Amino acid sequence: MIRLAKEVGVGLVATNDCHYLKKEDSLMQKILLCIQTNKTLNEDNPMAFETDDFYLKSEEEMRTLFGFIPEAIENTVKIAERCNVEFEFGNTKLPRFITPNGEDNKKYFLRLAREGFERIYGNDAPEEYKERLEYEISVITQMGYTDYYLIVADFINYAKSNDIPVGPGRGSGAASIVAYCMGITGLDPMKYNLLFERFLNPERVSMPDFDIDFCIDRRGEVIDYVKRKYGEDHVSQIATFGTMAAKAAVRDVGRVLGMPYGDVDKIAKKIPKVLNITLEKALDDREFKETYNSSPDIKRLVDLAMEIEGMPRNVSTHAAGVVITDKPVSEYVPLAKSDEAVLTQYTMTTLESLGLLKMDFLGLRNLTVIDAAVEEIRKTEKDFNILNIPDNDKAVLEMLA
Repeated sequence: MIRLAKEVGVGLVATNDCHYLKKEDSLMQKILLCIQTNKTLNEDNPMAFETDDFYLKSEEEMRTLFGFIPEAIENTVKIAERCNVEFEFGNTKLPRFITPNGEDNKKYFLRLAREGFERIYGNDAPEEYKERLEYEISVITQMGYTDYYLIVADFINYAKSNDIPVGPGRGSGAASIVAYCMGITGLDPMKYNLLFERFLNPERVSMPDFDIDFCIDRRGEVIDYVKRKYGEDHVSQIATFGTMAAKAAVRDVGRVLGMPYGDVDKIAKKIPKVLNITLEKALDDREFKETYNSSPDIKRLVDLAMEIEGMPRNVSTHAAGVVITDKPVSEYVPLAKSDEAVLTQYTMTTLESLGLLKMDFLGLRNLTVIDAAVEEIRKTEKDFNILNIPDNDKAVLEMLA
């Protein structure tokens, strides 16, 4: 930022990818503004830029414009030099878990893991199982994730103790015997020969990630519990951005240019139906290339659509992601208010690279349906427990086959 300010003086503006905004970019500004306000280029737009001066001017242009007040040029540099925002990458910032009895966190973690192991496997558990438990404990403590396990086990225990349906575990986290013993997952990794290294590996340092499923109707109760536990300002949901895909970009630009919808729709439908296709790749397709070259208007449409393709189109709330921080979330990342909740303005991948703890609280309708089915069954079989259903029932396997 300081380098930019010194080069151009006042009027400091940059696009999201830090390229200079040049004078010829003003058309793209207008197109984006028209897309946002649902206008066309030919319409009067109360938000429109009235001149072509909204671009990043050179130092010479700024000195000419503000020659009557030269100190303004120097002041922009002084302001830039006072701006000092630093982001720390690669350092995990876990919130501290407060044990219910004031016990040391590591001792509490070890006690929960070993007591759970004894409860599940008994005193005569195979030596291989004991070795696996101790190995996982050593990796978890060495990598500094004891609090992570305690945090997850705590809110899952809250859900279970309040009859909120919780999934048995999904993804690589189900491979942890410590997670199984602490009640985080409901699958025996030893029975299914699951590999712990897929979840945590000292040689591949990355944040662990338990994918937790909750009843879709009561997922919010678990998030509210976490907010009460760690503080409202220490918990935030995560923003996700929808971007302009190839066909959407063509349709949006076509509308802004005032082209007939039917014509634009035909052009958009010529884009090959390939996953994650871009307009640049679409031009490798013979039919679309012929359409592109068939008319100057179509060529202009596609060229302008290429300019906005991939840009953020809308912001929404991530379906599952919740970030929990040691200090207030606003001390790490900027926040935004949506209709639903407070959101981080950074996406999930950026939060993870900043070392923040991202949890997945996924609302799963299947769990709600299963819970309703269990309630129906208990009307005739009071002691029914879905956890006691065998996973090798011959009649069920034959039906599924």
